[in-house]
Order: sequence, then C-alpha cells, then structure tokens
Amino acid sequence: MLVGTAITDGNSDIMLFSTEGKATRFNEGQVRAMGRTARGVRGINLAASHKLISLIVPKEGGRILTVTENGYGKRTENAEFPAKGRGGKGVIAMSTSARNGSLVGAVQVWDGDEMMLISNQGTAVRTRVDEVSLLGRNTQGVRVIRTRDGEALVSVSRIAEDDAAEPGQPVVTDEDSDSGSNETEE
Repeated sequence: MLVGTAITDGNSDIMLFSTEGKATRFNEGQVRAMGRTARGVRGINLAASHKLISLIVPKEGGRILTVTENGYGKRTENAEFPAKGRGGKGVIAMSTSARNGSLVGAVQVWDGDEMMLISNQGTAVRTRVDEVSLLGRNTQGVRVIRTRDGEALVSVSRIAEDDAAEPGQPVVTDEDSDSGSNETEE
C-alpha cells in the first residue's frame, strides 16, 4: 500500500510514522536511486501487527500533529524528532496506550491551519490546530475529539486556505480524503 509521495530538493529529511506511535527521520540521501520496478529499501522496521501510516518531509516552522484512534492528539516541534539512520524501529512520536489506542495519523501543520478529523462512523469534525496542545514527543496528548462507544478515528488531514498554504504542501480537498470508503452521506 502506498502511504504517500513528496517532491524533495535532493537533500531533505524524511519522516515515517507507524500505528505503533513510532517515527523515524533520515536524510533522503540514505536512499539510493532505483528503477521503477525495484523493491526499494527499508525506511522503518515495523512490528508484525503494525502499519506505516504517514510520510512527512519536515519544513521550517512546521509542527507535527499526531492523532490516535480514541481521539487524543498533540502538536510537537519538528526538532524533537532526531535524524537517525533509516531502517530502525524509530523513536516514540506519541505514546500509545489503552487510553489512546493506535496512532491513526500524523501531518505537518502550521499556526493558523485547520484540521479535519474523520471517524469510522462517518463523523467529520473541522477544528483549528492551534487548539491542540504543543507537547513533547514522548507524551500521550490531549483529547481532540470525544468518540462514542465503538467509534474510532480513522483519518486526520490538514486544511489550509489557498493563499495561506505552505509552499510545496497540498491543500486538502474532498478528493484528497483517503477514508472516503468510511464516510457516509447524510
């Protein structure tokens, strides 16, 4: 499954996030150029039951917003994620626990952005990212949405106005939602 793509300058850092709440950061120079049919190289070493959920190219002034399935989230400074070699297990991006559940999304945000949170029951909430606490990397976060029994978050997306979008960052539209199959029309 393809998680994401990004255009880089040839010397950018790459960040990968897993459902386990782990993140790895490495320089793209550690990945050699390959042909279209090549298998590639390992970016992050995942435990058997976990999946890769996000690819981020960190930019100056951005922060990482992480959100869990039980509705908890936080913003963390990019600088708190150390650059290490690719292929490792990563560092804790957000503590996962019975309270939090698994990590479901990680996006880069800037002050003034908004986010869209989508649940498996079709609930969609749009709110400002500035309302989410700025916390350290190895913390559990704060409640960003209250979920009902049996409900879990499945997606988070950054929303920015066209003129306020950070250069090189996409502006989220309805077509960009990767959880379209989970949404219901009312």
